[in-house]
Formats: sequence, C-alpha cells, structure tokens
Amino acid sequence: MNLEEAKIRQAFTDKDWQEVKAQDTWQIFKIMAEFVEGFEKMSKIGPCVSIFGSARTKPDSRYYQLAEDIAHKLTLEGYGVITGGGPGIMEAANKGAQKAGGKSVGLNIKLPFEQSPNQYIDHDKSITFDYFFVRKLMFIKYAQGFVVLPGGFGTMDELFESITLIQTGKIGRFPIVMVGKDYWQGLMEWIKTILVTEYYINPDDLKLFRLVDTADEAVTVIDNFYSKYLLKPNF
Repeated sequence: MNLEEAKIRQAFTDKDWQEVKAQDTWQIFKIMAEFVEGFEKMSKIGPCVSIFGSARTKPDSRYYQLAEDIAHKLTLEGYGVITGGGPGIMEAANKGAQKAGGKSVGLNIKLPFEQSPNQYIDHDKSITFDYFFVRKLMFIKYAQGFVVLPGGFGTMDELFESITLIQTGKIGRFPIVMVGKDYWQGLMEWIKTILVTEYYINPDDLKLFRLVDTADEAVTVIDNFYSKYLLKPNF
C-alpha cells in the first residue's frame, strides 16, 4: 500500500474499505464491457473519418454547415463518418453522412447534463459510453482520418491526443485536418512561436496536421494521403 492509498484507507472502516476495493474490481468488468461492445460494433464499419467539434454550434453557424458539407463529400468518396454522437458539429456531420446515404456512426458519452444521441446516427451504429478513454480509443482505432472543426476542451483533447500518438509512434500516421483558419490561427501562431522556437516540439511535427478553410480542401487532404498509402483500418 503506497502513502496515498494509506491516507485514503484511514478514512474508512474495514468494512467500508473492502466495499471500496470491491467496487474498483467490478469497475474493471464495466470497462471491459464497454471495450467489447465498441470493438464488436466498430470492427464492422469499414473505412471512416472521425469529425470533431463543438456540441454548442448552432445549425445557422457556418461551421455547422461546413461540417455537414465535409461529411457529405467524404461519404461520396466512400468513407463513413464517426462523431461523438451529440448535437452541434457532431449532429451536422452525422446529418451530412446520412443525407449522402453513407455510414453514420455516433459514439455518445454519458454526461451530467444528459447528452442524447442525435437523430442522424444509423440505429445500429450508435454506442453510448461511460468512460471518455474508451470512447477516445474507438475514435482513433477505427478512423482513417480526423477532421477537427472549432470546439472547446473536448475537441482540443481529441486533437492533441491524436497528434501525440502519431508523434510518439504509438499509432500509424493518418491525416489530421483542422478546419477554419480564423478559429485556429491563434493556436497555430502560438505553436510556431513558442513550441517550435523554444524546442518543445520539432519543426517537422507541424507536418502532422493540415489547416484548411473549405470542405473541398479537407476532403482533398484525406484523398491525397490515401492515394499514396494502402487504405486499411488504423490498428
């Protein structure tokens, strides 16, 4: 028992402590169940692109319309679309995929404010997760590319985790496309002027992602990448 566990242990009776340890053990099985369900459903979907962005984006936003257009065009190129399953950018992407008759996947997450799956997800391709880390694995494991539109902390988390995994060689390289130069420009300047100039990252790391402004550009980046590589599931 380490020091931190010993401090926690002092706050419980023996009976309570055993219950806490039992809950930890059962949580393992709950996590395993989420992995099993995810693997079983996602292994059947074929080549897909994950599209990320804010759940708060309204249907009259240009980014909502841009996400819908990107998903529509990707579907026409033969890709399915994976989103976080909620409203905003996620809804727009699922809508675009469904309108084009393509596969529309939604990986929803249980949140305190009860995010519900949007109506444009294929009924057999909707999964709801308790654990963010299981859900994020599904985004990466079964996607052939990421398209990242404006969003908040969750979007940033998904973006930087994917870049980190590629940078460190934990997964094979795949295209990461950041859409919306107005939104991303400040972050890009900070990366170049701070991270690169102070040697926190290598200049070549900037090649791990592309910044574009239009749906056609986003789709072209992904198509061009796979014109050079064998298209296969990312695992």
